[in-house]
Amino acid sequence: MKAIAEQINSTPSAVRPFRVEVSEADLSDLRQRIKATRMPEKEPVADLSQGVPLSTIEKLRRYWANEYDWRKCEATLNAVPNFVTEIDGLDIHFIHVRSKHENALPIIVTHGWPYSVAALLKIIEPLTNPTAHGGTASDAFHVVMPSIPGYGFSGKPASTGWGPERIGRAWAVLMNRLSYTRYVAQGGDWGAIITDLMAAQAPPGLIGMHTNMPGVVPPEIDKLLWAGSPLPTGLSANEKLACDMLAVAYKKVHYAFYMASRPQTLYGIADSPVGLAAWMVDFPFGLDMMVRIIDGLPESLTRDDLLDNCTLYWLTNTGVSSSRLYRENTFNYFSPKGVNIPVAVSVFPDEIYQAPRSWAEKAYPKLIHYKRVAKGGHFAAWEQPTIFTEEVRAGFRPLRA
Repeated sequence: MKAIAEQINSTPSAVRPFRVEVSEADLSDLRQRIKATRMPEKEPVADLSQGVPLSTIEKLRRYWANEYDWRKCEATLNAVPNFVTEIDGLDIHFIHVRSKHENALPIIVTHGWPYSVAALLKIIEPLTNPTAHGGTASDAFHVVMPSIPGYGFSGKPASTGWGPERIGRAWAVLMNRLSYTRYVAQGGDWGAIITDLMAAQAPPGLIGMHTNMPGVVPPEIDKLLWAGSPLPTGLSANEKLACDMLAVAYKKVHYAFYMASRPQTLYGIADSPVGLAAWMVDFPFGLDMMVRIIDGLPESLTRDDLLDNCTLYWLTNTGVSSSRLYRENTFNYFSPKGVNIPVAVSVFPDEIYQAPRSWAEKAYPKLIHYKRVAKGGHFAAWEQPTIFTEEVRAGFRPLRA
């Protein structure tokens, strides 16, 4: 894959325009590898208990090799301003779209795994141009959307130490480099953890955060859930629901355990595009939906949406490098991180767990917005861009100057 980044000047802090250009040879190699995949036998069960069904992957493989067009995604990526800048010795890729509206509020939006900036493209226009998407000029944002180190078009760390807290510090450097002195942050999945830690660091200029995967689970309850021990009495209905969802979730995180322990061993997802796609589709908090999409059933996402994301991972060879973030992380995923700046929380019903307001108020003492929305799941911005955008606007209205 060839990606063009033009150096404007020789200083490490230079911001370089970036353009995605994938060669036909790379795309031809991808299609050949897809067609040449050696497939296993059919699973001996009639459900998803052993992973992604053979029939589902066969459908995805045929579509990917014969009908999918990467050039459409490439054109969409290149239709917005892309840049690269070096931070702490590593090239960081980011999309940066400024609103035409005066007094737009800068926002840095962070993706997670197994998705990328390609999965967030649908929210850029509604955030930067709200008057064309059901909002007012006072809802406008300048959008900064970086690729996490080891993901997409960002550099791959050659040494250990790039955990979510370091990424949070790098994001503060990025916003300062772009001359933003008053801004907000948003994240889901890894982006939620990075945003939580960035907010806990409270860099000058960061005035608030929004999360769709809140870190609010009381540590003592989290320990009981992992141990399978009885929970304390007196929990509210919403707190019990959250505990029930987490208890189920904690039995489905084998993928995370493996990436946290042996990421380098995942050579198969660097060599086989179908292997990579199956690994990504098998994300347990979206597998049912992914299978329905691939099977051609109506959903909020399409096969092209899934393959844009998978193809980006393939072309950048980031299946393994993205996995290393699980190894680098030393923080509890869902427990409070010590955030003391204003926080907006949106609870999507099909998220890993539905965070109760009572926990959110304790974890985020400056909670300024909390809402349980009607639909959407773990990939909120990707699945439900309209609802997500409305929540981001509402969440940050109290902080508008």
